[in-house]
Amino acid sequence: MLTKTMEQALNGQVNAELYSAYLYLSMGANFAKQNWVGAAQWMRVQTREEVGHAMRFYDYILACGSTVALDAIAKPPAEWPTLLAAYEAAYAHEQKVTALIHSLVDKAQSEKDSATVSFLQWFVNEQVEEEENALSIVEQLREIGDSKDGLFLLDRRLGQRE
Repeated sequence: MLTKTMEQALNGQVNAELYSAYLYLSMGANFAKQNWVGAAQWMRVQTREEVGHAMRFYDYILACGSTVALDAIAKPPAEWPTLLAAYEAAYAHEQKVTALIHSLVDKAQSEKDSATVSFLQWFVNEQVEEEENALSIVEQLREIGDSKDGLFLLDRRLGQRE
């Protein structure tokens, strides 16, 4: 059984992961509207991944015999002027999620909750990958600049994500 403090913190992370899904879904809609079909597909896959993360927390809370308490999900922004602006926002968001995960680890360690520390290790590792992926795209977009050919090719590659 989780302590009430740990239960609340993990429920907060369910909300944060679902917000991430909302954010990426919103980015994908914005990209689709701007005819960046590949980037929209990339964000659709990212949305599914974030829902999966939320469900891992949800299932863990239940497996511990604790209560899942869902809260309202904040409304994400709806528009980004460029692919670069959106992916910079995505990268910044992933850095924020990393900080949230690290805070959860600190909380679990302070409560001597070894099971939760172990559970969270997957997310610690996952966030390294999440930040790396977002930063890689940001760096490519910075390198491409305003090159229409470069943007077209990158969009095409982003659309190959499954």
